[in-house]
Amino acid sequence: MKIPKRLQPLLDDGVIDEVIGQLMSGKEATVYTVRCGREVRCAKVYKEALKRSFKKATQYQEGRKVRNSRRARAMEKGSKYGRKQQEETWQNAEVDALYLLANAGVRVPKPYGCFDGVLIMELVTDDQGNVAPRLGDVSMSAEQAIEDHAIVMHYVVLMLCAGIVHGDLSEFNVLVDDYGPVIIDLPQAVDASANNHAQSMLQRDVANMAHYYGQFAPELLDTQYAKEIWALYEDGELKPDTVLTGRIDTTDGESDVDGVLAEIKAVLFEEQKRQERLAQTDE
Repeated sequence: MKIPKRLQPLLDDGVIDEVIGQLMSGKEATVYTVRCGREVRCAKVYKEALKRSFKKATQYQEGRKVRNSRRARAMEKGSKYGRKQQEETWQNAEVDALYLLANAGVRVPKPYGCFDGVLIMELVTDDQGNVAPRLGDVSMSAEQAIEDHAIVMHYVVLMLCAGIVHGDLSEFNVLVDDYGPVIIDLPQAVDASANNHAQSMLQRDVANMAHYYGQFAPELLDTQYAKEIWALYEDGELKPDTVLTGRIDTTDGESDVDGVLAEIKAVLFEEQKRQERLAQTDE
């Protein structure tokens, strides 16, 4: 195949030895399979800001710390240098999140480094070496859906304990190999303590997962994991080994109308995104 322009420098420098083919193209990046020595990995080539269709990016970047004061000022002013630094910050956020979450016990692809806007990482495959499918392409029994949903909720807890909310968790950002779910796509991951949208993003992430797995196990649609997880987090009681129930005590007898509306909006928002992604695939 014709070598993509962004991958040629990595070939020249020996970071990768061969570009095998394009794996997928999404709203923020194009992913290729590449050979590095004897291993097949993937190269995620981030799209430039003007070519990305990731909406409300500023909400995700809120609260991200930039240690270099000159870089921070340039990013605030929106200068050419500042835009370049903002792009690097966006891309490096995924590398940082992958290392952080792997250490926290979340199953994510192993990163090997980011080189001029190209992230080299593990290619997730099944035991036969086939590329693992996205969750949205997988059907399952009710029993399997309940089991995998519990695993993903545990990962949500581990992420929050590590200070992160995924922010864009859906059936499109979870792979499934022979050992269960693998979380992917983290450049938009937000700082749970510094981002004012963290709670609503976590609610949306959890609602997306309930909506998808609920197709196979409808009882999951009535769970309240987002409220339970966030309440424990706010009270300082959320731990990596916390056992969730999917229920929350409402002893005051009052209905949480705002919470219900937020979950409904989250599901509708994700359905709109799903349709947009399907339309992009058809194109």
